[in-house]
Amino acid sequence: MKTFLFGRSSKNLPVFGYKFESSPEAIKHVLVIGGVHGDEIEGVVLARGLINSLIENPIKDLNVTIVPEFNIEGVLLGTRQNHTGVDLNRNLPTKDWSSDFKKIRYYPGPTPCSEPENKNLDQFLNSEKIDYIISLHSWKPMLNVNGNCSPISDHISEKTGLVIKKDIGYPTPGSLGTYTGLERSLPTLTYELQKGIDLEEVLNVHLQPLYDSLTLYAKTQ
Repeated sequence: MKTFLFGRSSKNLPVFGYKFESSPEAIKHVLVIGGVHGDEIEGVVLARGLINSLIENPIKDLNVTIVPEFNIEGVLLGTRQNHTGVDLNRNLPTKDWSSDFKKIRYYPGPTPCSEPENKNLDQFLNSEKIDYIISLHSWKPMLNVNGNCSPISDHISEKTGLVIKKDIGYPTPGSLGTYTGLERSLPTLTYELQKGIDLEEVLNVHLQPLYDSLTLYAKTQ
């Protein structure tokens, strides 16, 4: 495992990434992100659990990068937004980005990609060959797919009972799913855990299916 500085937050806090490089022959690279919304701690716990699983049992022929606390300020503050009050999942430079918002918790920022957290992400996506993105959230349990997210989404759905949905049910301008899944044709799975469930249940129910889905993905052509 390689620990590296993924970037810095709006208040210059370090955001760390953890990269597991299987072998020079590995042709697939998965990016897993937790804590985009700082008050959705369930995704942070699952991302951290996945790091432990990969340390103990690396997946052959698959490179995995994990950023467990993408919105480090929000995680520390216990807020959806970063320290400057921006919802990072409404701030990406999508074609449908809008400055309009109904609630302050959805504030998209003054301009698209105004926040350093998202600039870090954009730079990473432009410098690394990423084949698949998993973004760990918690709200109403579902697997929101943007692009062809099989076989990972199918396996997780089968093992956890989460329903696969192409539409999360409301507009999300400036979101990661739109930016990478729809506009960049990069399969993006928004993994919505049940918000507020016991954190031990997060690991007991979801960690093994997530790990196994990555193992399955590594074996597909």
